[in-house]
Amino acid sequence: MHMANKVALVTGVGPGLGKAIAVTLAREGANVVICDVNETSLAEARQEVEAAGANCLAVRCDVSSSAEVTDMFAAAVEHFGSVHVLVNNAALTPNRPTDTERRNQLYAYLHTPMARDSLRFTSEISDEEWQRYWDVNVHGVFYCTREALRLMQPQRYGRIVNIASIAGISSRSAHSPHYSASKGAVIAFTRSVAMEVAGANIFVNAMAPGGVATPAFNEYLEQIGEAGRNRLWQGCPAGRFGTVDEYAATVRHLASDEHYLVGQVISPNGGSAI
Repeated sequence: MHMANKVALVTGVGPGLGKAIAVTLAREGANVVICDVNETSLAEARQEVEAAGANCLAVRCDVSSSAEVTDMFAAAVEHFGSVHVLVNNAALTPNRPTDTERRNQLYAYLHTPMARDSLRFTSEISDEEWQRYWDVNVHGVFYCTREALRLMQPQRYGRIVNIASIAGISSRSAHSPHYSASKGAVIAFTRSVAMEVAGANIFVNAMAPGGVATPAFNEYLEQIGEAGRNRLWQGCPAGRFGTVDEYAATVRHLASDEHYLVGQVISPNGGSAI
């Protein structure tokens, strides 16, 4: 129970990594605030967090809205008194049909002998599509971090973990330049803020996961068949993606008092980027 008497706020707790992080922190003894834009997913996550033994406050919040983020933190303070740990997990990920087409095109290009040419991803991205990723993945991280620091600085304690991506440190997600750019921005923001606030005993770090074995991605693996999966694993020495519990364990460490990490980017990725 390393996080007893701590309050942890986790954004984006829909099916997948966010919910696993919230449950893991609950098992460590934290009181947990969770948020998501999908009320059904939010209710399911709350049940699992409470089943893990935590007091849980569930708030519907779109992190791309500064006003909604402010209201969420106010509710957290009213309910629990403060916030000690922030996990910025909420993000848009490239999972639309057009994203799947680009992903398949990139994997075929990387692992099949063929003539070299432009894959024409960036030139086909619309203004709206580009902006959507920045609104959630970058602006949302800023809004939540700003509110968290307003609580953490006076109490001279805090842990902030930003969920970035291998896409922000490598070309593994070249099929989604908008997503890659947003996660690269999260990494740069992490390092800057970490330098700023470490003297107040607020440690800010990022986790940049490789592929995450979420239900949605497991469905994709079924769709591409054995040959497609074999092509995919050519770029991952471990031959599989990480489970949500494996990634949540890394976040648990970064959210704890058991390290001396400031402004670091930890990338569990099965060897996809070494």
